[in-house]
Amino acid sequence: MSDSDSSDLPEDMIVRLADIKTLRQLFHARVIKAAAKARYTPNAGFLDRVSLFQGDITVMEVDSIVNAANRSLLGGGGVDGAIHSAAGRKLVEECETLGGCETGQSKITSAYKLPSKRIIHTVGPVYSRSDIETRAEQLRSCYATSLNLAVEHDLKHIAFPSVSTGIYGYPIEDATHIALDVVRRFCESEESSKLDRIIFVVWSNKDKEVYETLLPEYFPAEEEPASSDATAGDVPSTEAVAHEPPSSGEPPQTSDTADNTPAQAP
Repeated sequence: MSDSDSSDLPEDMIVRLADIKTLRQLFHARVIKAAAKARYTPNAGFLDRVSLFQGDITVMEVDSIVNAANRSLLGGGGVDGAIHSAAGRKLVEECETLGGCETGQSKITSAYKLPSKRIIHTVGPVYSRSDIETRAEQLRSCYATSLNLAVEHDLKHIAFPSVSTGIYGYPIEDATHIALDVVRRFCESEESSKLDRIIFVVWSNKDKEVYETLLPEYFPAEEEPASSDATAGDVPSTEAVAHEPPSSGEPPQTSDTADNTPAQAP
């Protein structure tokens, strides 16, 4: 929780780290399954440090959440707007002192009324087929600079929305490949030992399915888990029971990161 304010959320709405399943748990419950062809060699330790969660990023009680911000850092629609609304006016006041942020870069603030400790604001690229390589590098930088800030500020957890996949138009599969590759490479670095958990947060079932399909390519299990008696009641899904997406399946898309909170970000 922020040092500056206390969360207004009821206790039963807060999602704590213990509520968020690791890849090891998801493999064991067969929520995710081995990929036909892995892109990296297995590393058992990574399975306890990477998670997939379906739900609202603004109710997560972790050290840091990532905001898919615009260059002004002063709020907008979607995830950006939802985070600013939940954090309160003091977040805007702090962001006004930061002088904005360039595409592909990240800046950090307090989280104020959110249950998380800090917010890392990253500015994703607007997708363009005429300049795919530049946009890909900018998106990679969003994830890399966010991870670096978390380490620099001695934070133990970081939760990422799917940056740039809303009205900024980045195809979800392409964006997910980039996100997973950056995080996998980070996990292999010496700095990664300073982070206990990296969480990918999705809102829609469509995005969840993309992550469930691609995660095993970047974070393969050492072997296919043996058949167990695990049932849907053990690990029913990647979402918290109290935070299921609306029955429509698709929340309104008004800004940067699609499908991550009831209101979408760029």
